[in-house]
Amino acid sequence: MPNKYLKLKRNDIARLQFIFEGHEGLGTCTTIDKNKAVVKLFIMPDFAAEAADLMENLKKEIEFEEIEPPMDTKEK
Repeated sequence: MPNKYLKLKRNDIARLQFIFEGHEGLGTCTTIDKNKAVVKLFIMPDFAAEAADLMENLKKEIEFEEIEPPMDTKEK
């Protein structure tokens, strides 16, 4: 679970980023496409379980779906 791509509502991007990055050391959140509302979560491997728990809890507050990496951002 090192990295995840999420699609969500544009007005939820800042909120997701604030909550995710507020959990110190868990990882970072970067907006990949603000128009399509796609973000990438960089998750620290040692905190994968905690990140999974946080994401499950966030589903109760923010509507999002996990997606495949966009074609123009595929990791090598």
